Amino acid sequence: MQTKQFNEEVYYVEDSIIKVSGSDIALLKKQALITQRKRIRLCTHKSIDDEIHEMLIVHVRDTYIRPHKHLSKPESFHVIEGRADVIIFDDNGNLIEVIQMGEYASGLPFYYRLPEPLFHTLLIQSDILVFHEITKGPFKRSDTIIAPWAPDDNNEPDYKAFLNTLKKKIKESAFDVTLPA
Repeated sequence: MQTKQFNEEVYYVEDSIIKVSGSDIALLKKQALITQRKRIRLCTHKSIDDEIHEMLIVHVRDTYIRPHKHLSKPESFHVIEGRADVIIFDDNGNLIEVIQMGEYASGLPFYYRLPEPLFHTLLIQSDILVFHEITKGPFKRSDTIIAPWAPDDNNEPDYKAFLNTLKKKIKESAFDVTLPA
């Protein structure tokens, strides 16, 4: 597979017919471990201007994904390897739903689609999470609203405190989930 690096975390496949193997995923997992934010994505669409964006994404445990929502962009998410909780919030940061997800063999939901603009994030349960995501293009930063009540992903002490508070809220709520330590 021929790829072109866009930045530390983003690669684009250059092949006309795209095939991804276990060894490709293994390489992505290794690369995710050495990126600053412990994540990487392989874009199988050709550019940010494409109408459909398909990505294979790898996140390491404790990767912080600042809660966000997409305007007029549904998002589909399919777990290939690992476990994560998808956390859905209202506009004020209150928990709406926690979706425990895992790969197909786990017995957990392995696919979800979020058709509405709702704030969401991930709590990664496994050492590594590999997932396939599809959303509508073209990519415009203005189509993604970052939750004003969530800390910036450059502020590690604040986002770690936020994640710990989030885990406590989930544990104290009616949501029946297993949280990472």
